[in-house]
Amino acid sequence: MVVVLMVAEKPSLAKSIAEFLSHGRMETSGGKSSVYQFEGQLQGRPATFKMTSVMGHVFSTDFYPEHQDWQLDPAVLFTVPTRKTETKGNVVYHLKREARGCDRLVLWLDCDREGENICYEVMSVVLPCMNEWRGQGQQVLRAHFSSITAPDILHAFNNLGVPNEREAQAVDARQEIDLKVGVAFTRFQTRYFQGKYGNLNS
Repeated sequence: MVVVLMVAEKPSLAKSIAEFLSHGRMETSGGKSSVYQFEGQLQGRPATFKMTSVMGHVFSTDFYPEHQDWQLDPAVLFTVPTRKTETKGNVVYHLKREARGCDRLVLWLDCDREGENICYEVMSVVLPCMNEWRGQGQQVLRAHFSSITAPDILHAFNNLGVPNEREAQAVDARQEIDLKVGVAFTRFQTRYFQGKYGNLNS
């Protein structure tokens, strides 16, 4: 029997999906990020399911420490690399712990570009911790749904697809642009007004 890790975008959604798929017959463990476990079938084969969640993005985009100095020319920020840093809440630790011993992954993130991006954030954390998959079908599956109702969730579960990497990459690009434009403009504006009016903190 395979063990399937399922990840939703927020705790309330994880609970609702687990209730619908298990018909209310599930065991609950964990604290802030609960884990709902139940037995069922995935694509016609017996499986043990572990349903949990993140709380939005797992990572945020930021500059490396050497580029966070306000004395640095703001124009330089448009050419320097960025990095991904963990968000607060021990989400990465939680995902790694729950991924151990799992064979397949089903992603229940919101069905928009941000959701696709979070799919790949989750994958980057859990796949190295999961068992190597040698069975039939995709190891990573993606649920597409438009409402949190039993019929829609069951339909999504019976028609699983795969994540869209291009949509995820579009969000990565937008996050980097937002960071660079926002920080560079803030630093330029601060320098301009300090030069014109002196110490703004006084």
